[in-house]
Amino acid sequence: MFTGIIEATGVISTISGSGTNKTFQIISSLAPELRVDQSLSHDGVCLTVESVTEHTYQVTAIAETLSRSILSDWRPGSRVNLERCLQFNGRLDGHLVQGHVDSTATCILRKNLEGSWIFRFEFPESFRNLIVEKGSVAVNGISLTCFNVTDNAFSVAIIPYTYDNTNIRDLYPKSLVNMEFDLIGKYVERMVNHENPMIKQA
Repeated sequence: MFTGIIEATGVISTISGSGTNKTFQIISSLAPELRVDQSLSHDGVCLTVESVTEHTYQVTAIAETLSRSILSDWRPGSRVNLERCLQFNGRLDGHLVQGHVDSTATCILRKNLEGSWIFRFEFPESFRNLIVEKGSVAVNGISLTCFNVTDNAFSVAIIPYTYDNTNIRDLYPKSLVNMEFDLIGKYVERMVNHENPMIKQA
């Protein structure tokens, strides 16, 4: 479980393949603090640390993860948002993020407001029930508040700190991002719009 508050960025160093899997070596300032078997969010995707050196670490993404996220588009030199898992004795500064990508979305607008930035993203309309005005959404693992929500698009406002310390500054129209919708909203949508046998029995 994560919060969507990015701790650091990493840079993809090398990529190798084995069957349908892809293994990534990542350079990051977090490397010395990581341990094998630790969960780490990469652009909003939860991956397990497999090995660690002084400056790098290794993770592997399987076919299911690659098919549902932008990880298959990573290249050496790609900048990645990183967050270690949530400690429940701390503050929840963002919102609850599982690290399970629901869909990818496409950037359709980047607007510089000379002090902040507006980005707009288009997503599959089948997810329209999972996003609400002023609700939370994770974009490449970043906890953001959405506005101007329609059935297939939403906007977010980016403050200078987020812009400078995440890979959102690398996004332009046509860029793909990972999206995870709000966890609580997904459960509510399931209960409201699908038959619940426990409720029916009661």
